[in-house]
Amino acid sequence: MTLPIPAPDCTALVTGASAGIGVELARALARRGHGVTLVARREDRLRTLAEELTSSTGVRAEVIVADVSDDAARSAIATTLRERGLQVQVLVNNAGVSTMGPVHLSEPQSEIAMIRLDVEAVAHLCSLFVPAMVARGTGAVLNVASVAAFQPLPGQAGYGGCKAFVLSYSQAMAEELRHHGVSVTAVCPGPVETEFAVASGMGEAEAAAAAEALPSFMWVSATEVALQALAALDKGRDVLIPGRPNHLAVVAARAVPRRVLLRLVARRHPALNRT
Repeated sequence: MTLPIPAPDCTALVTGASAGIGVELARALARRGHGVTLVARREDRLRTLAEELTSSTGVRAEVIVADVSDDAARSAIATTLRERGLQVQVLVNNAGVSTMGPVHLSEPQSEIAMIRLDVEAVAHLCSLFVPAMVARGTGAVLNVASVAAFQPLPGQAGYGGCKAFVLSYSQAMAEELRHHGVSVTAVCPGPVETEFAVASGMGEAEAAAAAEALPSFMWVSATEVALQALAALDKGRDVLIPGRPNHLAVVAARAVPRRVLLRLVARRHPALNRT
């Protein structure tokens, strides 16, 4: 199974396209000839990227400013695309955020906002756009999860739970669509140099400390994550963990008794060390 052939009346919809992995996924799709619809809240960044993509690849690149954690905003994306005569043939659910710290010190509004973005938006956008892919007999869905999906994550309990949902949901949908011409891949990155940590509530100093706590060989660039993710989607792989060290770490973690693993993770997590 391969990515759909680009078509003038179709688009690749990328959420969280204003930074990090989302930017690189948009670039990689544009280089493959796909027109892209860039979705995020920061209009200035989206427009700069759209101009870059059109200039460098000649593809159609358009902007929809939206907060995809909002139900009405997600529905409005579908309406806008219909009005523009565009069908989504590649859906990239990349937008995401994490909260930090123990649950007993969490802010309820922040926790719910994270679940709406990391879980609800993924399910809603798939429900909006996958039926038409099945009807056409072609399409692709890339859901960005995390290595945090494979075990509970003390210090980011909600985030780990959200990404576990994304992984399970994606794998189930991949099996459902296996004979309908639609590929589904969950990409599960380890540490990546993006604005994610700061956006999730860490100060710059804390984010730097957290980065230093992880071995350098585990880091994979956002560009490499994007390239590997699209290659996996092109091959019909259900799950991708970019970087061999991260893949081995996930395998090793499965062999460790859960209670021991949780204590090790809690001991090293910077969001717990500060409380």
